[in-house]
Amino acid sequence: MTALGVKLPTLAIASRDLTASIVVFLVAMPLCMGIAVASGVPPEKGLITGIIGGIIVGGFSGSPLQVSGPAAGLAVVVFELVRDKGLSALGPILILAGLIQLVAGILKVGGWFRAISPAVVHGMLAGIGVLIVVGQFHVLFDAKPLPSGLQNLVAIPERLLGLSPVNLSNVEHAFMIGVLTILAMLGWERFRPAALKQVPAALVGVLIGTLTAYTLGLQINRVDVPQSIVAAITLPGPTFLAKWMDPSIIVAALAIAFIASAETLLSAAAVDRMHNGVRTNYNKELRAQGIGNLLCGVAGALPMTGVIVRSSANVQAGATTRLSTMLHGVWILGFVALLPWLLREVPMAALGAVLVITGMRLVSLAHVKHLFHSYGVLPALIWAVTLVVVVTEDLLTGVLVGIALSLLELVPHARRLRLNVVRPGAAANGDMALSGSATFVTLPKLSDTLDSLPLRGPDHGFVRMDVSGLTKVDHTCAELMKEFMTRRRAGGNPVELTGASPSLAAMIA
Repeated sequence: MTALGVKLPTLAIASRDLTASIVVFLVAMPLCMGIAVASGVPPEKGLITGIIGGIIVGGFSGSPLQVSGPAAGLAVVVFELVRDKGLSALGPILILAGLIQLVAGILKVGGWFRAISPAVVHGMLAGIGVLIVVGQFHVLFDAKPLPSGLQNLVAIPERLLGLSPVNLSNVEHAFMIGVLTILAMLGWERFRPAALKQVPAALVGVLIGTLTAYTLGLQINRVDVPQSIVAAITLPGPTFLAKWMDPSIIVAALAIAFIASAETLLSAAAVDRMHNGVRTNYNKELRAQGIGNLLCGVAGALPMTGVIVRSSANVQAGATTRLSTMLHGVWILGFVALLPWLLREVPMAALGAVLVITGMRLVSLAHVKHLFHSYGVLPALIWAVTLVVVVTEDLLTGVLVGIALSLLELVPHARRLRLNVVRPGAAANGDMALSGSATFVTLPKLSDTLDSLPLRGPDHGFVRMDVSGLTKVDHTCAELMKEFMTRRRAGGNPVELTGASPSLAAMIA
């Protein structure tokens, strides 16, 4: 069925998307507000970004099942920008960042963001996770985070020692609600009934924390939400163009555009591994994110990225089209418009608890173990150094240091960085032959090459790819090839490698 040239989902598909959209909405609500708190801005700013990410970006997205909204990965950046430049600078920065992403998508450079080493990206996310945990830990005490990650870390013992088990005050009450929220989330994830597996732990934790604080009449800090969502929109002032003359504003916009694009496209690649439907159009996704961040800048909201937590919930809930993503934005808008009084009962400590758990899960020790066992010391070192520099210095410095370390993988092969491809039908020992070096500088070419391999089920003979001529495969390209092989096997169109060295076969097995 079509309408105005757009294919409409069948009733069965629409019903699955409707159910999935409700699940994503329940996941997104506490995260939108919590990430706003972690960013040092009012909670409604995160809700506006969630609405735009769902309704607008969901309609233009190049990754139909990916859900966009405020992301923990940018919370630290925004917190520092608001602290140093003021909230009024955020709009101009996001407008410029959105324009940069839009132009990058038009120029078709989306594939290059996938060339960023996974060690750098996961090290960056781990560093962000540490900063979120040590910052939001203070929110559990109804206090504001300190200016730097190291200051937050050093102040933790003092916070704990300042608690009094006999002379209970608002500080002890807030901490109790925060701990209760964390325990409720962890308990729900471990013991929830199978029939309620789609109910997100963050929602359960916030509900229990809120009901407890309300029932006991605790006088602790709660979410401050305006009477109308329209009142939360802050349009750019008459001087916003003048802010673009400030070099630090331009640097901030470039940093947000770069980090948001990298996180979005890596999230999209992860979403592709979760389903067998339409693959991501990376340049279209980048253009959609540009439009979204431009609109967030106009509205004075938070920056957005594609978010893996919400996206995985969307896929696992059975979504099949972009309708689910768009509807989740509609539900956020309806809830904020009709029930703002309910949001004002949510304790800040409960949202801080959600972010503490979120931050802890960004520090993936399993990933660094995988890097070490599969690819050796250098990728694991890149992960660790990126994490440490992000925590001790700042996010952009950490990413740049990580990328610089990634270049060390190229040094032994500096004169042989070319990847040669013999296209389907012309290869002597298969449908395609690769030779030379497969490194992150040739990843876009490798990605396009793999995607061009024909689909052919085993009944018609396996697709064969001769890799005997590959002299170097770095961990970035090895991860790409592994994901490709896994996806093709899952879709019933496996690819048979010929001439693979034992080390390469082990890496992409």
